[in-house]
Amino acid sequence: MAQDGRAGRRRAFIGSFTAAGGPGLVTAEVARDTGALTLVSAVQDLPDPSYLALSPDGRTLYAVSETAEGAVAAYRVTGDRPEPLGAPVPVNGSSPTHLGLYAGHVLTANYGCGSVTAVPLRPDGALAGAPSGRLQHTGCGPHDRRQRGPHAHQVQPDPSGRWAVSVDLGTDSVRVCTLADGTPAVHREFALRPGSGPRHLAFHPGGEHAYVVNELTPTVTVCRWDAAGGSLKPLTEIPVLPGAPAGDAYPSGIVVSPDGRFVWTATRGEDVLSVLRVQEDGLRLIATVPCGGHWPRALAGHNGFLYAANERSGDVTWFAVDDVTGIPRYDGSVRVAAASCVVLG
Repeated sequence: MAQDGRAGRRRAFIGSFTAAGGPGLVTAEVARDTGALTLVSAVQDLPDPSYLALSPDGRTLYAVSETAEGAVAAYRVTGDRPEPLGAPVPVNGSSPTHLGLYAGHVLTANYGCGSVTAVPLRPDGALAGAPSGRLQHTGCGPHDRRQRGPHAHQVQPDPSGRWAVSVDLGTDSVRVCTLADGTPAVHREFALRPGSGPRHLAFHPGGEHAYVVNELTPTVTVCRWDAAGGSLKPLTEIPVLPGAPAGDAYPSGIVVSPDGRFVWTATRGEDVLSVLRVQEDGLRLIATVPCGGHWPRALAGHNGFLYAANERSGDVTWFAVDDVTGIPRYDGSVRVAAASCVVLG
């Protein structure tokens, strides 16, 4: 979790859609004992900062601008108010929805055009300039409306730091990549079930498994991960809801507990958080609880608490997690219009 030097205060950062009335990039203080958030400041200089990522040292925050043009920005966050580190950099891709830090670059997943862009970083964490390269995904899926072409939805490094992994909803696949002279390059592409619509992936802390939450079907695909060879093998698919939803469910976020015993997901159409227990043969759904708002777009966890960014109700809710059962208990919320993401380290 981000921490400044004054009295060891801990902070969180919240993204929001300014086009829908959101306050932009929000800083909050985090209570150590309760996990409660108190809003500190808001910066609205970047349109639609929908997803955020912190540098490993917690001093620099990166944000995508989820617009038709697409951009990424860097901020110094050692004080109460994020300070821009230069101008936003266009990513040469439309509607970036996610970003991750890999091999001295920021990588953005550009949903609109289905590509991944690499932007180099300076030693101080600022963006070094224009993108150094871009990888265009290709392919489609069977869903008539959502899979007519590629839609890169997430990109992140694997736990070993050797690979970058991009998840594409439009092509029902996960691409394992490297950087070649600053340009993302595909090492191997791995197919998931046609029509599943993979959205986000989270690694088990043991490093041997990965879990992919699917947006077009309310499931999680359990995969075996081999960091040595950069290989992903789908094993089984587990529902995140106890019954068939009445309509489209739209799962969104996924979090694995630090001890590797539980996986939590958020589902927007049902406004619930799901609790899945990790087992030798995969996962088992054990409970669902209300998310405390409407349309939980993103989910984050830290120090025994879960946080849901509820886009349509315009709030961030937090939950204390039972250490034995893994079931979250609603504890409170703060108002953030059009909330899209919360990052706590």
